[in-house]
Amino acid sequence: MHVDFAFGKNGMPLELPDGPHYRVLDARAAAPLADAAAAIEAALDHPVGTPPLEELARGKHSAAISVCDITRPAPNRLVLPPILKRLEAAGTARENIVILIATGLHRPATEAEILEIVGPDIAAGYRVENHFAKNLSEHRHLGATRSGTPVYVDERFVAADLHITLGFIEPHLMLGFSGGRKLIAPGLAAQETIKVLHSPRFMRDSRTFEGSVEDNPLHAELLEIARMARHDFLVDVALGQGKPGTHQGVRPIAQVFAGHPEQAHACGMQFVSRVMLETLEEPVDAVITTSAGYPLDLTFYQAVKGVTAASHIVKPGGTILLLAECTEGAGAPEFAAMMTRFASGREFLDGVEHAPVTVDQWQLEKLALVSRQKRLLFYVPGLPAELREKLWGPAFDSAREAVAALLASLPASARVAVIPEGPYVLARAPELTLA
Repeated sequence: MHVDFAFGKNGMPLELPDGPHYRVLDARAAAPLADAAAAIEAALDHPVGTPPLEELARGKHSAAISVCDITRPAPNRLVLPPILKRLEAAGTARENIVILIATGLHRPATEAEILEIVGPDIAAGYRVENHFAKNLSEHRHLGATRSGTPVYVDERFVAADLHITLGFIEPHLMLGFSGGRKLIAPGLAAQETIKVLHSPRFMRDSRTFEGSVEDNPLHAELLEIARMARHDFLVDVALGQGKPGTHQGVRPIAQVFAGHPEQAHACGMQFVSRVMLETLEEPVDAVITTSAGYPLDLTFYQAVKGVTAASHIVKPGGTILLLAECTEGAGAPEFAAMMTRFASGREFLDGVEHAPVTVDQWQLEKLALVSRQKRLLFYVPGLPAELREKLWGPAFDSAREAVAALLASLPASARVAVIPEGPYVLARAPELTLA
């Protein structure tokens, strides 16, 4: 069977040998809007739960706009211009508008990436600046949440008179769905806040997983932080089907949600869940999945999302094969260092449970939780050899070799799910608990 997997920028075609009962789970998405630009204009002028953006901006001397970094294919080039036009029409001077790249604890965007994120005209005409989570002095302390999380948010965002976020909504391995409040914390939060949000207290809660919002404590925590930061207006989009492995901005816009940060985001999450969710009759024996290609598979840190998303349909003791290019290697230095310290996922979970939180340990924590019940295989060619040796499962030199090893471990009648776009697929098997 021929399958085109999302892998890097160009994709990866593979021929899967006959034998197993394959089921291809394509990313389910709504049809692209016929006129996305018109839909954005309409959403800004007729938002959910708030006055139109231009009206909201009147009398505001300054504005801050939080946008996704290079790891997210948000269509900022389409969404930013009509927003900026309305801010300036309302009297907010261009020099008093700052566009902040919500890096969280990711590395800062390069100059070339800034051009890709916002487009050359906006990059040349507006302040477009990275967020630096490790510089505590660049954040304002807003107090603590009811549960005790210290809240530090980028001073440039908090100091503005109007606070706007731009994002897109997709399943998220901890928060249920991305977008909305995530563009403030962790996007613009200091590491002192991010470490608590990503501590075992939240990561090991059985309610923090893809598609989970109701009773998700991390979702509730981020909403509280966003309110403390005075989140005023949101523009999120749902994305339609794009060609696997293509670069940022190629996936078309399927729907636009703008207005009150919580009400509009809730509408968006409901839409995405309704469109994307696919339910299998029973769990499968194995999954061949990806991290949806560029930009999500730039690093192994991000590629973990392909594994966690697939874990909800694999029976206990089943196998997950991840195909991810990882051209930038592991990710942050702290993440790479932690990968070498523990021989197994169970050892990792025991080792970090009561230790101070290390930057990026949360992604390994989610991977470790999966590894307790599933067998993991990897084709991650961009990961350095010394790190491939430390993975909690064998890594192979070619995708064909990895597929052959997977199939050799399965009975002839095995059920194998094939997920070409990894975390863009929201699938469930009713017999499995999602703890």
